[in-house]
Amino acid sequence: MEFSKEIFIALGGFLIIALSANHISKFFAKIKFPLITGLLLAGILAGSDGFGLIPSENANRLNFLNEISLAFIAFAAGSELYLKEIRSQFKSILWNTLGQLVITFGLGVLGVFLASEYIPFMVDMNFAQKMSIGILMATIFVARSPSSAIAVINELRAKGPFTKTAIGVTVVKDVLVIVLFAICFALAKTFLSGEPFSLLSLVYLLIELIFSFALGRLLGIIIKWFFKFKMNKYLKVTILISLGYSVYLFADWLGEFTVQEHILGHKFYIEPLLICILGSYYVTNYSTSRPEFIEVLHETGPVIYVVFFTLTGASLQVEVLFQVFGIAVLFFFIRLLSMVIAGYVGGTLAGDPWKFRHLNWMPYVTQAGVGLGLATLIKHAFPEFGVQFETIIVGVIVINQIVGPPLFKYALYRVNETHEKHETPAFDGHNDAIIFGFEPMSLALARQLKNNGWGVKIAAMRKADEIESVDDIDIVFMDSISLGCLNKLEPKNADTMVLMLSDRENYQWCELIYEQIGTKEIVVRASGDRYYAKKFKALEALVVDPNSAMVNLMDHFVRSPNATSILLGMETDQDAVDVEIRDASIQGLALRDIRLPSDILILSISRNDQMMITHGYTRLRLGDVVTILGSQESIDKVGLMFGPT
Repeated sequence: MEFSKEIFIALGGFLIIALSANHISKFFAKIKFPLITGLLLAGILAGSDGFGLIPSENANRLNFLNEISLAFIAFAAGSELYLKEIRSQFKSILWNTLGQLVITFGLGVLGVFLASEYIPFMVDMNFAQKMSIGILMATIFVARSPSSAIAVINELRAKGPFTKTAIGVTVVKDVLVIVLFAICFALAKTFLSGEPFSLLSLVYLLIELIFSFALGRLLGIIIKWFFKFKMNKYLKVTILISLGYSVYLFADWLGEFTVQEHILGHKFYIEPLLICILGSYYVTNYSTSRPEFIEVLHETGPVIYVVFFTLTGASLQVEVLFQVFGIAVLFFFIRLLSMVIAGYVGGTLAGDPWKFRHLNWMPYVTQAGVGLGLATLIKHAFPEFGVQFETIIVGVIVINQIVGPPLFKYALYRVNETHEKHETPAFDGHNDAIIFGFEPMSLALARQLKNNGWGVKIAAMRKADEIESVDDIDIVFMDSISLGCLNKLEPKNADTMVLMLSDRENYQWCELIYEQIGTKEIVVRASGDRYYAKKFKALEALVVDPNSAMVNLMDHFVRSPNATSILLGMETDQDAVDVEIRDASIQGLALRDIRLPSDILILSISRNDQMMITHGYTRLRLGDVVTILGSQESIDKVGLMFGPT
């Protein structure tokens, strides 16, 4: 009971520190450093070698959090191995994976062995033991970080053959690394313990791997079964975490049971990380629940990473880190050199274009979850040197995390596979809109915007002779969805684009506008298709589903008819508009200190995509979008006061 209380107290204290670590990591992100660096630093500061907020005994008590986190990281890695997406780049993925695996591992083993005289805990080891440490470290050198790769790809909206190969190699490598680790771990245990090597050990290893693969399939079936049911999303997260942790508990129980019962005369070891990756792979490729499964992983992942990396930092011994930092730098360069060679060799064998071959190593520098997870396993398996081993690996990973993402970004820019948002054009002092699609609704919208002082054009996607004559609205004929046709509209003058075509056409125009023009607001009339809704959201578009919009509108009219009438402009003497703060003299002023017309009401302020309910002491900032309600005359006065609208 006493032990349970200690764990509970340690857990409560750690969670408070983890929340603080999350805020610290966000600061690191602002200065273009990886989040993991901030989390590790926060953990180090909170650990026994820092301020002592997480004593070493508490870090040990919380080891179960490591196991939960590792299981989740394995689920995330497996979910990226989606065969339909990587099939087209199979040859390139195959040869680049083999190149990275064989060359990085081989040179890694050699480098660690040659540097063993400079590593304190390896100095007195014999040849076999040094080679054992070498193969364990080299295995971790091969590991990559799927989460970091995905973060860079999502940030740049990268797509293309180079990107597909990079993510495919990353995930396949991590699966193979787990298998390789299981083999190397078994061999290392034999040599480090001084036990004689026998053929029977290889037989046991083969049985363990086969059993791990079978359990991975079973785990995937169980997850698939749970995700069939309609239940609360957080309940599914809880079930997923519980299943992952259960794999670790079962692995520990099986090992102890085989020893106690003297079964086979061998401690039966199954690899939890491999089981979780395979389970996730099964759900990803053989279940209709893949979208929901991916969504759960993406939404829960940030919380898991905060816990794992903070606890890893708290477990580090800073003194040891300083002692081995020179070795970590040396290993970083050994790993980097091996990856450069592997990237060129793998790309050549795959027949990749020249521009790919000399950049092939750049996507694979970053490391994170899987590598740290394997180092953590070794720390617990070999307590006599495990802490120093883990500390060296953490040093290498921190350097890789700093250097890796910029290199991957550079490679994606060089192969022209980035699809970032174009810089938003500066406001020219007049509101303009372009509406795509010629129909009664778009024409009515154009006229209403024009009546409110907007400049409006309609881009018509029909034959010119089919368009009825319209004298009051400028209509431009579009014969295709292309940048050339888009430029006919003088799009850089437009503050808003309104897309009123089919979902497919809307998305094509939306993507083109996002990447080539950078228009501030893109409004899309969509059909309600969830597939396209997510794609529009990724392009920062405002999506209007006519069916749901009508239901919501009627709901508001039933509950608040007067307020709804005002907001919709149905009251001739009242209107509600958004005004952006552009006048520098307004910066920092509180609303109570600004002399506004008596009939003006400030409804809200949008700042950094966050909606704020205002009060008299709310201070305005440049770039704030203020929603105001009042007469048209007073709204015009406020518009001149805050800046041109």
